[in-house]
Amino acid sequence: MAIKVLVVDDSALMRKKISALLADTGDFAVQSAKNGIEAIAMNQEFQPDVMTLDINMPEMDGLTALAEIMLQRPVPVVMLSSLTAQGALATLEALALGAVDYVAKPDGTISLALDQIERELLTKVRAAAKARLRGGAKVKPVSEPLSLRGRPGSSSSPHSGSVESEAKWNKLTTPVIPRHKRQVKPGAEGELEGLVLIGVSTGGPGTLEQIIRLLPYDFPYPVVIAQHMPAAFTGPFASRLNLLCALEVVEVGQLLAVERGKVYIARGSADLVFTNRCGVLYLQPKPEDPQFRWHPSVELLGRSALECCNAEGLIAVLLTGMGDDGAEAFSRIHANGGRTIAESEESAVVFGMPKELIERRGATLVLPVHKIAQQLLHWACR
Repeated sequence: MAIKVLVVDDSALMRKKISALLADTGDFAVQSAKNGIEAIAMNQEFQPDVMTLDINMPEMDGLTALAEIMLQRPVPVVMLSSLTAQGALATLEALALGAVDYVAKPDGTISLALDQIERELLTKVRAAAKARLRGGAKVKPVSEPLSLRGRPGSSSSPHSGSVESEAKWNKLTTPVIPRHKRQVKPGAEGELEGLVLIGVSTGGPGTLEQIIRLLPYDFPYPVVIAQHMPAAFTGPFASRLNLLCALEVVEVGQLLAVERGKVYIARGSADLVFTNRCGVLYLQPKPEDPQFRWHPSVELLGRSALECCNAEGLIAVLLTGMGDDGAEAFSRIHANGGRTIAESEESAVVFGMPKELIERRGATLVLPVHKIAQQLLHWACR
């Protein structure tokens, strides 16, 4: 049976070209809409299996339409976004509202732009048609200082207002690290007790928000994330996470020493590796390595962690995404004494990457997304 796709774009030429691209495969039944108002109506009438949705449209823009669609009849949506700072922010908002994925449109004429993204668009529409829908984010940015967010008595603490509850919150979020804890790397100065690696692709922004926002300000391990994204998106994404989380979140655009209390996002359209300098662990961006298909490469990040760190101190988490990026390296981490988590099928938007880790017998645990932060706390604070 053909996959029903609704193409939503205010450009008649773009609607025609995308519709033809999909229809010519023989796998899709395609209809189109020219704005958000039509998209909402046709979502009910045509009942598509998946939708492509432009952000900038007259009468009703893509974000407004997406919010209404997810309320009335949720459907997997692939956003079409420009490679600009404004386009990146709008795309991240769309992903928070429940969109499955996005395709970034390069600058240039419509024909040239579509030629450059044909393969990606087809791949992501096919994947979205099979994706598991997740509810839109309900977290609002907070204005209180990072040093206070999540602490007992702060407005964002889920247990504020009760002495008994505050004690429970302290017990949960205050780590006790034994002195004999294994070290990630040699060297007397700046030793780290452990390190968390996270690899993620399709469906990643919403998934990461659910995990990172639950880690307390005193989480003892640095967290390093490789999320498949273009360069224009990772900076705004890091800024968004930084508003939502108690830990400081930064994009790695230059050589940085790895520190506790920080979450590092690999810069898009590049790769990220670890390096040891005089006994201190650093993160270093580098140009995309052509031997790896996806970037920032989770596989390369995992391999470099094994070269620079003791595997026993590593925790590697493989989340939702297409393909197998990171499965081999994370399996090696598991085989060498590290601990690994694969996101379970029940919560993964796309069960590709974590499935590969499970099938290679490289997962210490298989967990739904809502249990992963708790497990990281248990391992790191044990």
